[in-house]
Amino acid sequence: MEQPSDPKKRKGGLTLVLSLATLIAAFGSSFQYGYNVSALNSPSELMKQFYNETHHSRTGEFLESVSLTLLWSVTVSMFPFGGFLGSLLVGPLVNKLGRKGALLFNNIFSIVPAILMGCSKVAKTFELIIVSRLLVGICAGVSSNVVPMYLGELAPKHLRGALGVVPQLFITVGILVAQLVGLRNALANDQGWPILLGLTGVPAALQLLLLPLFPESPRYLLIQKRDEDAARKALQRLRGWDDVAEDIEEIRQEDQAEKAAGSMSVWALFGLRALRWQLISIVVLMGGQQLSGVNAIYYYADQIYLSAGVKANDVQYVTVGTGAVNVFMTICTVFVVEFWGRRRLLLLGFSTCFLACVVLTVALVLQDQLTWMPYISIACIIIYVIGHAVGPSPIPALLITEVFLQSSRPAAYMVGGSVHWLSNFTVGLVFPFIQEGLGAYSFIIFAVICLLTTIYIALIIPETKNKTFIEINQTFAKMNKVSAIPSESQEMAELPSSTSM
Repeated sequence: MEQPSDPKKRKGGLTLVLSLATLIAAFGSSFQYGYNVSALNSPSELMKQFYNETHHSRTGEFLESVSLTLLWSVTVSMFPFGGFLGSLLVGPLVNKLGRKGALLFNNIFSIVPAILMGCSKVAKTFELIIVSRLLVGICAGVSSNVVPMYLGELAPKHLRGALGVVPQLFITVGILVAQLVGLRNALANDQGWPILLGLTGVPAALQLLLLPLFPESPRYLLIQKRDEDAARKALQRLRGWDDVAEDIEEIRQEDQAEKAAGSMSVWALFGLRALRWQLISIVVLMGGQQLSGVNAIYYYADQIYLSAGVKANDVQYVTVGTGAVNVFMTICTVFVVEFWGRRRLLLLGFSTCFLACVVLTVALVLQDQLTWMPYISIACIIIYVIGHAVGPSPIPALLITEVFLQSSRPAAYMVGGSVHWLSNFTVGLVFPFIQEGLGAYSFIIFAVICLLTTIYIALIIPETKNKTFIEINQTFAKMNKVSAIPSESQEMAELPSSTSM
């Protein structure tokens, strides 16, 4: 390999290997997460009809309305519940198999359910769909944590933010693709919906074929596997030059700054004063991301579009348009995150969502009194989607990689992922009841959560752009009032008795 003579050229290089590793990891995992979030929306009525006909063929009776609704609710909620279970697997998988190995293993939870869902109608078994939704949920729970971790550890510090947003970009692309193939003249019909569900296995199969060609995380190889030669070769491929001594030294400094040798359990993470504000911040951000009402906005959007005069058959196209806005704004975030920084994007995103929820509440209250008010509601939905795409959606997972060091990172992703999926599950379960009880005022709750999260970010979250993991750790060490790099005796004294997974 040639050594770049210009240091600026060396710093700014995005190599082909790093680019392709990012695309394959994100497409194979994050894309299908987004795809499965949206895949059931369009064919829902057709699938309910299939559930009813299957039950009738078995018992001679049709399902009661309440039973059918409950069965469908279970089908939908299996996905976030599986996501929670997948988050609990993150630590053991990444520590035993590595980051890349965990992603490859995780494809089992996509390819198998894709086959099952594709065959469900032929087999006349709706139970296959319910089990499969649990399995693809596990896949999403693992991938939503491992992909940002993997990319964050592959990337040099000046590209870590941009590459860290790529998984969220592919989630939005997955949602948009599911909306497109879910159009009634595409696959959202009686013959096509099993194919629509089964397509989730295609990205997984491609990742299974291509990802083995790319390097494992150099940090995992050096810190956990103690294989410096393999780490050096991985860095040389990722950076595009032979002299990677600076990167090796940075990883060694991170290794020396660890609070414990080897992996750290979730229990140890909660008991460690040196990680107190990092942990609180991740819980607040991941909870705020989901409890800010993003899923409720999508749930309510169709009704708002209809009330604004959009024809029932055209609502699906407006929904696709909203998905396209989401993708576009996430692409913008990829390019500005290294210029504006994580903190500014979080503040901008959550404050925008707060204002959108407040105005949307007013618009919904006055919707029947003023003929032009429904259009304000539509504008609020679009503005909310823009705000969420700028900060709350992509940045929290990126920050987990940045504010935790190697030994605590897997446990931190388990905590962050669990908060993410439990919050997702809670909103999906509770929002219909909130909507029934509060009506138009439902979004005041989300506005309050957005406001509180914005205040927390303004007071606590530091800027992390273009900083090494050690520099970020030193910033939080001051907040936690501990030594940035304590001695081994201090580490062991501060840790709870068990630090293994």
